[in-house]
Amino acid sequence: MYEVHACGSPNVIKVIICLAELGQDWREIWVDVTRGGQHDADFLRISPNGRVPVLVDHAPSDGGEPAVVWESGAILAYLAEKHGQFLPPSGRGRSAVMTWLFWQMAGLGPMSGQNAHFLQYDPPGSDYAQNRYHVEVERLYRVLDRQLAGRDFICGDYSIADMACYPWVRIHRRLQHDISGLPALEAWAARMGEREGVARAYARMQQEPAGTASRQERWDAMRPERGLEALAGLG
Repeated sequence: MYEVHACGSPNVIKVIICLAELGQDWREIWVDVTRGGQHDADFLRISPNGRVPVLVDHAPSDGGEPAVVWESGAILAYLAEKHGQFLPPSGRGRSAVMTWLFWQMAGLGPMSGQNAHFLQYDPPGSDYAQNRYHVEVERLYRVLDRQLAGRDFICGDYSIADMACYPWVRIHRRLQHDISGLPALEAWAARMGEREGVARAYARMQQEPAGTASRQERWDAMRPERGLEALAGLG
């Protein structure tokens, strides 16, 4: 059995998609990031960086104590390697998947997160940050669209790279983007949304407790000295 310390952010959803695609059982332990639950001492003991998701594997391959894995990309690689799916074991295929996984972790996710943050919290009349991240996310969408041209999935075969990228592309409308002019990306997003495992993951994430934090409370939970949090409720 797996435990996932979770909120409704795309970084969490990518892990839930992977577990669903692998046919695994898991339970969520909800962390209310809108009220600063990610900064609690108990949570920081398993997540030194104070971020969700965190995976706890109660049946690790080595038969030892429960394994704790944090950082969503590391979790995807851990699950794929343990179960022998969605990540080629070696060679160029593995390198390609890891390259696009790292691309998502370093680019698509952080830039989309900043796009979301400044849309919600930037003072009125301050357009530079909004434009900066909006334009960068548009560029990243075009990169992904070019990669997907002539392919059903990012690296040819379905992999953890697709799982990592999809939750961030799925929220494009909330980030005020339109992908209709990117036909390969739009078709891929439609294929992803039709997958049984993906649908199961999103249905499961709808069970997240409804947030009641005000805008000010959400800001207090992620004030600058604490760092910018992955925003919940974007999925």
